[in-house]
Amino acid sequence: MRNIVLARIDDRLIHGQIVTSWCKSNRAQVILIADDKLTQDNFTQRLLRAAAPPDIRVEIKTVEEAANYLLEEDPKQERIILLTKIPQTMRDLIARNVQITSINLGGMGAKAGRSRLNKNISASPEEVECLKELMQKGIDIYYQLIPADHATNLKNILKGER
Repeated sequence: MRNIVLARIDDRLIHGQIVTSWCKSNRAQVILIADDKLTQDNFTQRLLRAAAPPDIRVEIKTVEEAANYLLEEDPKQERIILLTKIPQTMRDLIARNVQITSINLGGMGAKAGRSRLNKNISASPEEVECLKELMQKGIDIYYQLIPADHATNLKNILKGER
């Protein structure tokens, strides 16, 4: 299996925090975005690739393609940051036998159907249930905007604690 150094849910995908903080702290070589719709959007793909550091390869794949890619052996053991927009995509990757032991919650913006969990995370009831389901499987889910910030366990956020 390939070497996932960070699995992050962040609906902004590649942005300043990813580029300046997470890629550096994890010494990432690849950013893998798993998103079925995005594979059909060439314009946004070009924007995301342009936002990434020049020394980091960006792969944008469907959930099925991403799972197959992650399950392959990688003799180079490249360091991969896995990004998804929503929790359900992480759940779908895990259902396809991708080994993810922890998930970093970045930004999940406010929009119709979502309620605010904290300053940077809003989630629909379906997304909250999906996150709870992942935690019940033993996956550590935590909110941490940048590596220098304190990580807060999602269980505490759901209870209204910091």
